[in-house]
Amino acid sequence: MTRRGGESAGMLLFRRSAERGLEVFLAHPGGPFWKNKDVGAWTLPKGLVDEGETPLDAARREFQEETGIVPREPFLPLGEIRQKAGKRVHAWAWEGDADPATVTSNEMRTEWPRGSGRWITFPEVDRCAWFTPAQAREKMNAAQAELIGRLEALLAR
Repeated sequence: MTRRGGESAGMLLFRRSAERGLEVFLAHPGGPFWKNKDVGAWTLPKGLVDEGETPLDAARREFQEETGIVPREPFLPLGEIRQKAGKRVHAWAWEGDADPATVTSNEMRTEWPRGSGRWITFPEVDRCAWFTPAQAREKMNAAQAELIGRLEALLAR
C-alpha cells in the first residue's frame, strides 16, 4: 500500500450538552516519544491518505483504527490546515458520543531508542479524552487548534 506523503486526514468527534456545552474528543499519541508530553501533544484522530483513497475515506478509516469507533454521518467539512512541518491535514467533524475508557487502537512498531536495534510495539493512541474548546486549544497541536474555531463557527450558524 502506497501512502501519500505529507497528506493526512482526520475526524473531530464532538458532543453538546446543556450542562457542559461543546466538547471535542481528542487522542493522545502512544509510544515512548509522547509518553510524558501533554500540552501540544493531543490531536484529532488522523493519519496518512493511501494512494487512490479520498481524504474523507482516509479520515473515517483512521478514526476507526485509532479509536475502535465507527464515525457516523453527517460529516461537517472543516477544511484543510497545514502543520508546522508542512503536513496538510484534511478534517471533518461529526456529532456523537464515546466513552474514552473503551477506546481501542491499532498498534505501531518502531525502533527505540533510534539506532539501538531494539524494536517495540505500542498502541498508536494510548488514550482519548473529552475537552472543552478552550482546553482543546491548549492540549492539541497548535496548527490543529484552528479546527476548533472552524467547528464553533459552523455550529453557530
